[in-house]
Amino acid sequence: MSEVLLRAERVGKRFGGFVALQDVELEVRAGERLGLIGPNGSGKSTFVNCLGGAFPSHDGRFVFDGKPLAGLPPHRRGHLGLARTFQLPRPFNSLSVLENASIPLLYGPERIASPAAAEARALECLEQVDLAAKARSRPKELTQVDLRRLELARAIALRPRLLVADEAMAGLSHAEVDQILGLLFRLNATGTTIIMIEHVMRAVTEFSQRLVVFVAGRKIADGEPRAVLATPEVEEAYLGR
Repeated sequence: MSEVLLRAERVGKRFGGFVALQDVELEVRAGERLGLIGPNGSGKSTFVNCLGGAFPSHDGRFVFDGKPLAGLPPHRRGHLGLARTFQLPRPFNSLSVLENASIPLLYGPERIASPAAAEARALECLEQVDLAAKARSRPKELTQVDLRRLELARAIALRPRLLVADEAMAGLSHAEVDQILGLLFRLNATGTTIIMIEHVMRAVTEFSQRLVVFVAGRKIADGEPRAVLATPEVEEAYLGR
């Protein structure tokens, strides 16, 4: 069995009197494909923001590859091997697709001094996500699925050990969802651990080896995807049955 790469230990987060996360315990093993689902407001995004360092957690802690993350800013967590995509891609519209993919390499935690070397690595990332043919295009010329590809290319530029794909398939067609799924499977096959946060249930059940469900800031289920989705608590809280 592979080692535990990420551990959340009784993580809690409050916004004033509102409890967004409470006593969340979670382990993710190296190379695993984990699905994280829950209704809107369940705490998924708050959990990811605490993990990435955008929000400080009030209780508990995260341990990544044996190292506590408390107090580390987002860029230091990126240096350790944490990366994420965002629900709404916001590329730099004045830059080309290739230049956008180069940004983490030129200004990230492990800067590549040579622009030529950064561009070469960025092009590799675009090839990984099937976007190399549009390297010289501007983001405004891209389709929605291509914008998601660019978001993934930027996230993997520094070869993360753990990638959080946050709603990477929202608003995409059935065929486009399959395209993004294929990309994530290929990334995972190279050794990247992936946490998928998604509302497209077909994608979640197809991709995930294990499924975690959040409701009202608590983890209510953790296990094999189809078994988890069949539990009465999840059907009632998440599927509305």
